[in-house]
Amino acid sequence: MSANLKYVSLGILVFQTTSLVLTMRYSRTLKEEGPRYLSSTAVVVAELLKIMACILLVYKDSKCSLRALNRVLHDEILNKPMETLKLAIPSGIYTLQNNLLYVALSNLDAATYQWPSDSQLDSKELSAGSQFVGLMAVLTACFSSGFAGVYFEKILKETKQSVWIRNIQLGFFGSIFGLMGVYIYDGELVSKNGFFQGYNRLTWIVVVLQALGGLVIAAVIKYADNILKGFATSLSIILSTLISYFWLQDFVPTSVFFLGAILVITATFLYGYDPKPAGNPTKA
Repeated sequence: MSANLKYVSLGILVFQTTSLVLTMRYSRTLKEEGPRYLSSTAVVVAELLKIMACILLVYKDSKCSLRALNRVLHDEILNKPMETLKLAIPSGIYTLQNNLLYVALSNLDAATYQWPSDSQLDSKELSAGSQFVGLMAVLTACFSSGFAGVYFEKILKETKQSVWIRNIQLGFFGSIFGLMGVYIYDGELVSKNGFFQGYNRLTWIVVVLQALGGLVIAAVIKYADNILKGFATSLSIILSTLISYFWLQDFVPTSVFFLGAILVITATFLYGYDPKPAGNPTKA
């Protein structure tokens, strides 16, 4: 059962990552009348949606009993403050990462965002300054994501708490850090045009996909590991590249890029390859 959950969650993660990158990029570059939605508020809304979804899942696991749900939340979160505080570190890093993703996709094409070192950018479309900002955002998000992923995997696999309880704890701190970011960076815009300024159907799709990503990543780390999560994300690079090239037509891959793609596919195959154990030689 756990093996099936591992590969199902990995497949969903590849789909979620690819669709999130493409829709987020489109939503940040789409020219519409009025103010554009604030990425800081989108991060907070995604965290709140993730909390709501996890509470519903815990409610389902509690046999749809409100009393049992209340007892689980009280026992696992309120009565274990030190266990809850452990999630503040990865939560803060994930919040930073989510904000950086919006910055990166506002300045880079979808394929370059996922593979920053292997693309040629059109100088007519992107200024040198925006390229630098986007690449720095991607690199910072990559390093922070790696640390947070390993840390979160360690917490998940060393305790018996439900992955959904852990996500509620993550979402709680993520909402707090996210609201702090809204107040510091976009406080004036929020007071002027409202928290949900610029939100449309596409914005809500991006927010829901980002919330789904938090749930799927937690499931992958729980039933697989952080390394396999990285391979799943790498596979989404190839899908994003194909879509960017054939459909969006905003990216021209180079020979170095194709070499990197081959290495990713090979590494993914080798990681999942399970050779049959050799039989014991018969004694003469």
